Amino acid sequence: MKGDQIHYKEGYKYQFTRDYSCFTGVMLPADVILDFYTLTANGWCHIKKGYAWDGASGPAPDVKSSMRGSAIHDCYCQAAKDGLIDYASTSPKYNRAFGLILAEDGMWKWMAALWRAAVILGRGGDPAIPDENLEQSAP
Repeated sequence: MKGDQIHYKEGYKYQFTRDYSCFTGVMLPADVILDFYTLTANGWCHIKKGYAWDGASGPAPDVKSSMRGSAIHDCYCQAAKDGLIDYASTSPKYNRAFGLILAEDGMWKWMAALWRAAVILGRGGDPAIPDENLEQSAP
Protein backbone atom coordinates (compact mmCIF):
# COMPACT_ATOMS: atom_id res chain seq x y z
CA MET A 1 0.00 0.00 0.00
CA LYS A 2 2.91 2.36 0.56
CA GLY A 3 3.38 4.77 -2.32
CA ASP A 4 5.75 7.57 -3.14
CA GLN A 5 6.06 10.70 -1.04
CA ILE A 6 3.57 13.50 -1.51
CA HIS A 7 4.78 17.06 -2.04
CA TYR A 8 2.81 20.08 -0.84
CA LYS A 9 2.92 23.64 0.48
CA GLU A 10 1.24 25.07 3.56
CA GLY A 11 -0.29 28.52 3.93
CA TYR A 12 -3.33 28.40 1.67
CA LYS A 13 -6.72 29.18 3.22
CA TYR A 14 -9.09 29.56 0.30
CA GLN A 15 -9.89 27.66 -2.89
CA PHE A 16 -11.96 28.62 -5.91
CA THR A 17 -15.04 26.44 -6.38
CA ARG A 18 -15.78 27.81 -9.87
CA ASP A 19 -13.80 29.20 -12.79
CA TYR A 20 -13.46 32.99 -12.73
CA SER A 21 -12.27 35.63 -15.22
CA CYS A 22 -11.54 39.33 -14.76
CA PHE A 23 -10.10 42.06 -16.95
CA THR A 24 -7.19 43.56 -14.99
CA GLY A 25 -5.69 45.81 -17.65
CA VAL A 26 -2.24 44.35 -16.93
CA MET A 27 -0.76 43.92 -20.40
CA LEU A 28 1.98 41.31 -20.75
CA PRO A 29 4.40 40.45 -23.57
CA ALA A 30 2.85 36.96 -23.87
CA ASP A 31 0.20 34.76 -22.27
CA VAL A 32 1.17 32.92 -19.08
CA ILE A 33 -0.73 29.63 -19.02
CA LEU A 34 -0.53 27.46 -15.92
CA ASP A 35 -2.63 24.65 -14.46
CA PHE A 36 -4.76 26.84 -12.20
CA TYR A 37 -4.61 30.29 -13.78
CA THR A 38 -3.87 32.11 -17.01
CA LEU A 39 -2.69 35.69 -17.38
CA THR A 40 -3.25 36.90 -20.91
CA ALA A 41 -1.15 39.35 -22.88
CA ASN A 42 -4.25 41.50 -23.40
CA GLY A 43 -4.96 42.00 -19.67
CA TRP A 44 -7.19 39.15 -18.52
CA CYS A 45 -6.76 36.92 -15.48
CA HIS A 46 -8.54 33.56 -15.74
CA ILE A 47 -8.59 31.55 -12.51
CA LYS A 48 -9.64 27.92 -12.62
CA LYS A 49 -11.65 25.95 -10.12
CA GLY A 50 -9.29 24.55 -7.50
CA TYR A 51 -6.88 27.53 -7.40
CA ALA A 52 -5.76 28.08 -3.79
CA TRP A 53 -4.52 31.30 -2.23
CA ASP A 54 -3.92 32.71 1.23
CA GLY A 55 -6.14 35.80 1.27
CA ALA A 56 -4.73 39.12 2.47
CA SER A 57 -1.05 39.27 3.37
CA GLY A 58 0.52 40.23 6.66
CA PRO A 59 -1.67 41.59 9.42
CA ALA A 60 -4.43 42.67 7.00
CA PRO A 61 -7.74 40.92 7.66
CA ASP A 62 -9.55 38.80 5.11
CA VAL A 63 -12.70 40.78 4.36
CA LYS A 64 -15.18 40.46 1.48
CA SER A 65 -13.73 43.50 -0.29
CA SER A 66 -10.22 41.99 -0.27
CA MET A 67 -10.92 38.45 -1.46
CA ARG A 68 -11.06 38.96 -5.23
CA GLY A 69 -8.18 41.43 -5.26
CA SER A 70 -5.96 39.20 -3.14
CA ALA A 71 -6.59 36.17 -5.37
CA ILE A 72 -5.86 38.04 -8.59
CA HIS A 73 -2.82 39.75 -7.05
CA ASP A 74 -1.51 36.36 -5.90
CA CYS A 75 -1.67 35.03 -9.48
CA TYR A 76 0.55 37.87 -10.70
CA CYS A 77 2.88 37.54 -7.70
CA GLN A 78 3.28 33.80 -8.28
CA ALA A 79 4.03 34.37 -11.97
CA ALA A 80 6.64 37.00 -11.06
CA LYS A 81 8.19 34.77 -8.37
CA ASP A 82 8.47 31.96 -10.91
CA GLY A 83 10.13 34.27 -13.45
CA LEU A 84 7.24 33.98 -15.90
CA ILE A 85 6.66 37.75 -15.93
CA ASP A 86 9.15 40.52 -15.23
CA TYR A 87 8.70 41.77 -11.68
CA ALA A 88 10.28 45.21 -12.20
CA SER A 89 8.11 46.20 -15.15
CA THR A 90 4.91 44.38 -14.21
CA SER A 91 4.52 44.83 -10.44
CA PRO A 92 3.49 48.51 -10.71
CA LYS A 93 0.71 47.41 -13.06
CA TYR A 94 -0.60 44.53 -10.98
CA ASN A 95 -0.29 46.53 -7.75
CA ARG A 96 -2.38 49.30 -9.34
CA ALA A 97 -4.99 46.74 -10.47
CA PHE A 98 -5.04 45.35 -6.92
CA GLY A 99 -5.93 48.75 -5.44
CA LEU A 100 -8.59 49.38 -8.07
CA ILE A 101 -10.22 45.98 -7.49
CA LEU A 102 -10.29 46.52 -3.72
CA ALA A 103 -12.08 49.86 -4.17
CA GLU A 104 -14.39 48.41 -6.81
CA ASP A 105 -15.37 45.67 -4.37
CA GLY A 106 -16.38 48.15 -1.68
CA MET A 107 -13.23 48.98 0.27
CA TRP A 108 -12.92 52.67 1.11
CA LYS A 109 -10.61 54.30 -1.43
CA TRP A 110 -8.19 55.55 1.22
CA MET A 111 -8.02 52.03 2.70
CA ALA A 112 -7.49 50.47 -0.75
CA ALA A 113 -4.64 52.96 -1.30
CA LEU A 114 -3.14 51.94 2.05
CA TRP A 115 -3.37 48.23 1.16
CA ARG A 116 -1.79 48.95 -2.23
CA ALA A 117 1.06 50.80 -0.50
CA ALA A 118 1.54 47.81 1.81
CA VAL A 119 1.93 45.33 -1.07
CA ILE A 120 4.38 47.69 -2.75
CA LEU A 121 6.36 47.97 0.49
CA GLY A 122 6.22 44.18 0.94
CA ARG A 123 7.41 43.70 -2.67
CA GLY A 124 4.80 41.04 -3.46
CA GLY A 125 6.08 38.78 -6.21
CA ASP A 126 9.70 39.92 -6.00
CA PRO A 127 11.79 36.87 -6.90
CA ALA A 128 14.63 38.22 -4.71
CA ILE A 129 12.51 37.56 -1.59
CA PRO A 130 12.57 33.91 -0.47
CA ASP A 131 9.30 31.98 -0.71
CA GLU A 132 7.57 31.75 2.67
CA ASN A 133 5.73 28.53 1.77
CA LEU A 134 8.48 26.05 1.00
CA GLU A 135 7.72 22.70 -0.53
CA GLN A 136 7.39 19.91 2.00
CA SER A 137 7.03 16.16 1.67
CA ALA A 138 5.52 13.30 3.65
CA PRO A 139 5.91 10.67 4.94
